[in-house]
Amino acid sequence: MKINHAILHILDFESAVNVMSARELDLDTRAVRSFVTSHLRRARVSPDNRRGSFAEDSAFAEEVKAYLFGDREFVDLSCQIAEFFAGELTRADKAESTDILVADFDDDDDVRWFAVLLMGSRMAFMHEVAREGGEVRNDIARHYAILPSPSQKITSYALVRASSMEIFYQDKKRKIAGTDTMIIPDGLLQCATGVSGKEVIDTVTRIVAEVAEEHGANSAVALARAKEVVAERVEEDEEIAPWDLADEIFEDEPAMRERFAAEMREEQLPERVPVERAQVERAAVRNHKIRTDTGIEITFPAEMLRNTEYVQFVNEPNGLISIELKNIGSIENR
Repeated sequence: MKINHAILHILDFESAVNVMSARELDLDTRAVRSFVTSHLRRARVSPDNRRGSFAEDSAFAEEVKAYLFGDREFVDLSCQIAEFFAGELTRADKAESTDILVADFDDDDDVRWFAVLLMGSRMAFMHEVAREGGEVRNDIARHYAILPSPSQKITSYALVRASSMEIFYQDKKRKIAGTDTMIIPDGLLQCATGVSGKEVIDTVTRIVAEVAEEHGANSAVALARAKEVVAERVEEDEEIAPWDLADEIFEDEPAMRERFAAEMREEQLPERVPVERAQVERAAVRNHKIRTDTGIEITFPAEMLRNTEYVQFVNEPNGLISIELKNIGSIENR
């Protein structure tokens, strides 16, 4: 990852003082570079990212375009963004001190992004060293302006792909002037909101499990098949058409296909949803984990649950289920 520009602005509602930086962060400092890189990378690859598209009259889209074409200065635009959030968050029923990190960066695939991250400050206790009567006295003090750690998830941010102006974002509802507001998509971006790839995958797998159980089928096998199909589709063209999955997941079960389609209509998912390949590389999609009522947990590669040469579910005459693992060359303790 290459960070081209980064700056931090402080909105401190504890002291009622906002501090807008006139200079960018010193990225030659290892700690600063590591902190910024960690948060940008985490935001860039998060499976919870929702996608959006700018409204035709979005003022923010025009400002970002002007910056990308060299008609706006980075520091000036970042200050304007911070001033917007200062005005909005001041009207919140519960104003929380927040640092605004604005960055221009190239990700690990050399794709350029413009990023705005809201970093809520938190309270923490720290040690303090003081002198009293000529003697050293260690004390405990409360500090309010502690930034999120590099490993901590940030819940409000926006990423704009420079080449296409495509939006990735996450946000949470805030009560502003008595109204529940999503300040990132509705206020800053002015964009049409979408769903995340993770939300679509979770919804599809949930419906598959419900339909399988309703029709007395093996839900573990059905779920594994669903994950396998989703992974194959994303590998092909980085998108999912949720409505088209039933033919492959329930290829020999017309009643289950119809039930799946009915459930999908109720969910009102989009016809096609972009999903990055990195999202289906996650263990939660590639693998399927089951837990028996006897407390045994087993994790399978999703594609193996349909192959009876390796895994087989057997319905016993007494109504119980047996699981056979076959053709195992070695076992590793973990």
